[in-house]
Amino acid sequence: MKFLQALLLGLAIVLAPIAQAVRLKEVAAVAGVRSNPLTGYGLVVGLDGTGDQTTQAPFTGQSLTAMLQQFGVLLPQGVTMQPRNIAAVMVTAQLPPFAQPGQELDINVSSIGNAKSLRGGTLIATPLRGADGQIYAIAQGNLVVGGAGASAGGSKVQINHLSAGRIPSGALVERSVPTPIAQGDTLQFDLNSSDFATARAVAQAINRAKGPGTAQALDGRVVRVRAPSTPDERVAFLADVENLNVDMATPAARVVINARTGSVVMNQAVTLAACAVAHGSLSVTISSTPVVSQPNALSNGQTVVTEKADISIRQEPGSLIQLPAGARLSDVVKALNSLGATPQDLLAILQAMKSAGALNAELEVI
Repeated sequence: MKFLQALLLGLAIVLAPIAQAVRLKEVAAVAGVRSNPLTGYGLVVGLDGTGDQTTQAPFTGQSLTAMLQQFGVLLPQGVTMQPRNIAAVMVTAQLPPFAQPGQELDINVSSIGNAKSLRGGTLIATPLRGADGQIYAIAQGNLVVGGAGASAGGSKVQINHLSAGRIPSGALVERSVPTPIAQGDTLQFDLNSSDFATARAVAQAINRAKGPGTAQALDGRVVRVRAPSTPDERVAFLADVENLNVDMATPAARVVINARTGSVVMNQAVTLAACAVAHGSLSVTISSTPVVSQPNALSNGQTVVTEKADISIRQEPGSLIQLPAGARLSDVVKALNSLGATPQDLLAILQAMKSAGALNAELEVI
């Protein structure tokens, strides 16, 4: 009897739902500690005849003239340049938080003209500006283009993309962005997704580690935390808090449908109630056959070509399939696979199941 009770207790422990624990830094971020996008307009030179055609991209020639004037080179009046080894590009980068002057950044370079390839090009010094219009970095360097291509006699072969490239460590930070991490006596954690249960779990995890009353959940996304005042203590405090384990609640059941690609993604909380589904496909086939009408000899008639179109409609019979209730994601997948529907048909079936109340999940179409 005692052995049976111990066995049942062990089974109950094994079958009990296990809370999913993740680190706090994976579900929340400190407010104000974020990256900032940088953009700039520049010129790539040294191309092997694959640059912009200035007749179709006049801004490239204007940019080249302005750059030469900065170096004291003045072109005669009325002279227009049409080089094929230069291209106008947009340069983008992300300025990470706490970046200091002199730090190197990776940059992306993309053609905005009609250049065929940026392979082998060199980016001339380009200022990178933030949303406030201020210069935060200077970019320059040789491009790395992960592609190749060749064309001759009207034929063309290309591998990957040739009108965009990357320069590792191609920019130097010139100005830092202040962060509010050292201001005030409190910090704010912003959750990646709004959820009251997650906000409560984050506050409870911080209070267990740092003492009651340290953290307070303000709503479903914001958690306010009292932090030390000195910089070194605050950094140590954040290092401890970010690595705390948070017991995540079961996520809301959701099915995400991409109507453009036919992709269907569902999380582990999706369940299925017992239902019956009938599915049949409808296909329309149109075939066109050329018919030539040849006149008799010496009749002064003309040969006429017409088309004969045959249209057929075929509807596959759809049997009524009973789907059992599924309490696990694997059961839902097996039930949906038994229908034998294509991904596009599955979009309509899931919407109909949701309307009938058989799909226990939120349906989101993107």
